[in-house]
Amino acid sequence: MDTPQKFSPLTIALHWLIAFAMIAMLAVGFYMSIYEVYPLYDWHKSFGVAIFAVILLRVWWRIKNGWPKPLREYPQFQQRLARVTHWVLIIGTLLMPISGMLYSGLGGWGIKVFGWVMVPGNKNPATGQTEPIHAGLAQLGAFTHEWLGYVLVVTVLLHMAGALKHHLFDRDRTLLRMLGR
Repeated sequence: MDTPQKFSPLTIALHWLIAFAMIAMLAVGFYMSIYEVYPLYDWHKSFGVAIFAVILLRVWWRIKNGWPKPLREYPQFQQRLARVTHWVLIIGTLLMPISGMLYSGLGGWGIKVFGWVMVPGNKNPATGQTEPIHAGLAQLGAFTHEWLGYVLVVTVLLHMAGALKHHLFDRDRTLLRMLGR
């Protein structure tokens, strides 16, 4: 379990695994959509589903462990900003793969995880065209997935800026604690 002075190895491992995975997935997602690199979509979906399993573990661990306690008192607005940032990161990391699966699965493209079909695609046998299973929910998934990507990029940058502020300006152990020191 975590203490105010030290995080458990599981907390640290889950934090960094999800952090690097989400940053990589966001980068690949933007790259794929900007440059229309369709061969990466199956890999993106596969890793997204795999990461989702780890995200569920992290959310369970955060609920069990509670939120990290600040190392000292900070101004109220900083505490609120930190709380909002942490909530957006937790909820965003949950909703990102859910919205992607909703978009792909109900959009008729299906969901394969490293070749294993979780949700089959929906092709019209007469035309060979992909047809949505539920266009409205697929569009909601697409919209949420895209805009949540922008929100998460901003929130991750804010989170990183906060960690650097703690380390460089406040000179406290917040960043060191997440590094396991």
